[in-house]
Amino acid sequence: MTTLVTGASGFVGSAVARQLATQGHEVRALVRPGGDRRNLQGLALSLVEGDLGDPDSLRRAVAGCEWLFHVAADYRLWVPDPSAMLRVNVAGTETLLKRAGDAGVKRIIYTSSVAALGVNRDRSPADEETPVLLENMIGHYKRSKFLAEQAVRKLVATQGLPVVIVNPAAPLGPRDVKPTPTGRIVLDTLRGKMPAYVDTGLNVVHVDDAARGHLLAFEKGEPGERYILGGENMTLKAILDAVCACAGLAPPRIRLPRAPLYPVAWLAEGWAKLSGTTPPVTVDGLRMAGKFMHFSSAKARQALGYQPRPARHAIEDAVAWFRDNGYC
Repeated sequence: MTTLVTGASGFVGSAVARQLATQGHEVRALVRPGGDRRNLQGLALSLVEGDLGDPDSLRRAVAGCEWLFHVAADYRLWVPDPSAMLRVNVAGTETLLKRAGDAGVKRIIYTSSVAALGVNRDRSPADEETPVLLENMIGHYKRSKFLAEQAVRKLVATQGLPVVIVNPAAPLGPRDVKPTPTGRIVLDTLRGKMPAYVDTGLNVVHVDDAARGHLLAFEKGEPGERYILGGENMTLKAILDAVCACAGLAPPRIRLPRAPLYPVAWLAEGWAKLSGTTPPVTVDGLRMAGKFMHFSSAKARQALGYQPRPARHAIEDAVAWFRDNGYC
């Protein structure tokens, strides 16, 4: 019973691989040559080198596998070259799933994102059926995940691939080695780089709960269906307050309007392109902040038995891990 996990060295992928190994799966991890493999230390699994942009490596990776968890993605909210992200998140996903179908893989869990879903203007929690169009997607990451999910659903409809889709919310917790954009919020707060905030909101989920949701989708999910794996809806101010309370820091008290920050974002992006760095604030980031990313996991709770813990546990574990591992 060999199970291939793509993105297994990453934040969510390593949590999925860890739980699969614990439950007795023979895990095969697809890793990029020279990639950071700290999250795989101590796990009972085998490694296969490859890349979503290399179809031959994907054919080798799925050979002999019965199950596939496709977790890998380019998760950045700003990229100087969006075509690279599209090649990985869209074309790479489509190629991998076709290779898996050719290899006779019996069940596939595809990790999409709540970024591919619609949101409600009144800030009420959205769900899997909230209407959304490609033109509603803000930023290259959201567009890439939307297009990737559309490609996956087409493969299910036209080729009968046994794919269950999961849409994790904003994950926090241990082993965020990169860190991810969500983890960066916590880390920047711990480093004193978040003296103010904007009025926006996220759905925060413990990374290990999101991973457990993947396994529940594998066990109970219906092919062609998608399930939001969320946790708790929080404003950004509430998230920062919780981080500061956990770390013994004074919380930020200045609420910034978004409009005056756009010139700063334009300048930051221009400098980032010249210097090869990541801008601290982006135009798309400000546009996204105008929407509350609040979601309901009711479908996953009812259909899968999904039971996420309160967000404070995710925040506490993230703070502890960053501190214990010398990030701040």
